[in-house]
Amino acid sequence: MNDRVSVSVSDGVADVRLVRADKMNALDAAMFEALVATTERLATEKGVRVVVLSGEGKAFCAGLDMGRFAAMKESGGNGIPGGEFRDLTKRTHGQANAAQQAVWGWRMLPVPVIAAIHGVAFGGGFQLALGADIRLMAPDARMSIMEIKWGLVPDMAGTPVLASLMRDDVLRELTYTGRIFSAQEALGYGLATRIVDDPRAAALEMAREIAGKSPDAIRAAKRMLNNLSVDPGPALLAESVEQQKLIGSPNQTEAVRANMEKRAPNFVDG
Repeated sequence: MNDRVSVSVSDGVADVRLVRADKMNALDAAMFEALVATTERLATEKGVRVVVLSGEGKAFCAGLDMGRFAAMKESGGNGIPGGEFRDLTKRTHGQANAAQQAVWGWRMLPVPVIAAIHGVAFGGGFQLALGADIRLMAPDARMSIMEIKWGLVPDMAGTPVLASLMRDDVLRELTYTGRIFSAQEALGYGLATRIVDDPRAAALEMAREIAGKSPDAIRAAKRMLNNLSVDPGPALLAESVEQQKLIGSPNQTEAVRANMEKRAPNFVDG
């Protein structure tokens, strides 16, 4: 876990850092596994009252590691090897599959999670930020539901969260186009809690404030607020079903090749 995610706990605050700075914290197999392992650890670790999630280096998380695209068809999804990923519809973690759990696990932690976002949060990296209860963004942060660029759909538990946060038409526009949007736009869309000059410092300050409140009341509040959401199970399964059909298909392969070769894609209508 230490070569992808670092965790330190002090005074009730778990400071969780993505530490693959040389790759802008891109999601590879080891990162997925470390994220899931981290949520499993924090879910039961005594003394943890709040979590701050951030990335080292230039970015929060640039999304799926480009090197994983070649492995997607072979592995069956998200470029992660292993039998449990060959069938994306298999529910390995309650209502989620293993890739979704890398995001949904933060949502299901019994304590609040604050994401501190700087640089970029693209594709899977943006969905990772959606797993948090609160999102603090740097003024120059940029985000995108970028999966369409690669002939894919968001399939890491982002859709049920997005549906609860923003207008349906704006969600559709961002999903269909993959357009990169700013922190100021994210604030207007309901995706950013606050824009701050130093998201990590502000997140740690907020975390310390929350950690000073009754842990019983904070956990009860998160359970109560989570229960306000519509059952995410159907949405999580729908993500997996649609992605399973797309991965390795001719048009998805063409989308990847065209982007890699920096040319216009030549898609075939079904």
